[in-house]
Amino acid sequence: MGKEKIEKSINIKNKRASFEYFFLETYTAGIMLMGTEIKSIRQGKVNLTDAYCVFLNEELFIRQMNISKYSEGTHYNHEPLRDRKLLLTKRELGKLQNKLKDQGLTMVPTRMYISDRGFAKVEIALAKGKKLYDKRETIKEKDVKRNMERE
Repeated sequence: MGKEKIEKSINIKNKRASFEYFFLETYTAGIMLMGTEIKSIRQGKVNLTDAYCVFLNEELFIRQMNISKYSEGTHYNHEPLRDRKLLLTKRELGKLQNKLKDQGLTMVPTRMYISDRGFAKVEIALAKGKKLYDKRETIKEKDVKRNMERE
């Protein structure tokens, strides 16, 4: 049995978020993890597609982020869909809470990576939902760009 490769440079993107939302501001946040979670992240077993951020008791949490169970983990293994606390400064948290009071804004994770110091970081964006015609425009722009690259 060969062990799965553990990489140092992980860069997991949420491609669906850029299709569903307009990004207004982006923030980089640390994330509180358990031991088996960071090992799964280093294997690249993370799904950000359905994830979103929410405030609970003045603290920011990320929900529905799926970090698969670590293959070598024993009974100490983590729960894949648990809420994880995001680490931002008090000033950034206050600013985000004030902006989220506006109608139609949400916070979505756009990217997860491992920093130079070996910590897991999540890039989150303050976002506004796109309408159907905006999504069609995005698809048209991608098609035009792809055709220009071919020629």
